Amino acid sequence: MTSRREFFKYAGIAGGAVAATAVSRVAMAALPEPVIQTSPQTMAPLMPNNGQPYNPVVTLNGWTLPWRMNQGVKEFHLVAEPVVREMAPGFKAHLWGYNGQSPGPTIEVVEGDRVRIFVTNKLPEHTSIHWHGQRLPSGMDGVAGLTQPAIQPGKTFVYEFVARRPGTFMYHPHADEMTQMAMGMMGFWVTHPKSKHPMIDEVQRDFCFLLNAFDIDPGSYTPKTMTMLDFNLWGWNSRIFPGIDTLNVRLNDKVRIRVGNLTMTNHPIHVHGHEFTVTGTDGGPTPKTSRWPEVTTDIAVGQMRQIEFLADEEGDWAFHCHKSHHTMNAMGHLRTPQR
Repeated sequence: MTSRREFFKYAGIAGGAVAATAVSRVAMAALPEPVIQTSPQTMAPLMPNNGQPYNPVVTLNGWTLPWRMNQGVKEFHLVAEPVVREMAPGFKAHLWGYNGQSPGPTIEVVEGDRVRIFVTNKLPEHTSIHWHGQRLPSGMDGVAGLTQPAIQPGKTFVYEFVARRPGTFMYHPHADEMTQMAMGMMGFWVTHPKSKHPMIDEVQRDFCFLLNAFDIDPGSYTPKTMTMLDFNLWGWNSRIFPGIDTLNVRLNDKVRIRVGNLTMTNHPIHVHGHEFTVTGTDGGPTPKTSRWPEVTTDIAVGQMRQIEFLADEEGDWAFHCHKSHHTMNAMGHLRTPQR
């Protein structure tokens, strides 16, 4: 039995956060039904049907996790589990992820939302989730053994906090990180501004994806988790060419692309045919006086870069990492402006 002292130690109550701990069997009946998605195609953006309105993102070869409103709180249910990911037509890998896919679904909220995330562990080992870049109480930070007990197999843990600032963030385990992230456990989080923001422009197209890397021997299905740098598959949202969808926009659209890097090396991301500006990082939107035109931006390990440009040149344009061995191994993509 958990003592009162132990409960408050692990619940991480700070800054008005609601206590979070392992969920009892009775409470499990009240959980949101987990939504599972196994298709590797890019899903349509999820328009909000309650809560504050926003313009949703499109996740490249991915999707956005639905939520339910419960007395003013947005509730999500993430399931950490083994998944089979089609990385390209005819090539499937045995990975770990969330809700049927690797990476897991994008979570979209609005600045000021109170968010409750139920995390159920269906892995063969303990796990946790760190909300990379978020301002939140220490007890919600997701570092197993430091801010919370690890989520054991078959158990569910509840995270709850307020999305305090707009921006683009990531989520990933902070328990056996090298194994679990090498197996594909990661996802995107977007917090939209609650009102017009002086450093966040309106755009017509808003995309996001994660850079990831795997070491999978020919003829096998499972990544080698102890590889440090010698990866043989460089992917965008766990997809490799020709399995990466195009980013389709109209001529003269204002375009935003959010790119997160959870690989173990940096990636200079290059756009053909257009100049862009870096308008945001993990720390939030960049001041407009600090921006300059670019065609390549380097994204270091654990960083996110948000770029914006006007798609004013019609055609099919390449968009890729400028490390040649990454491009040869499919860390490249096409963007297709259309009339």
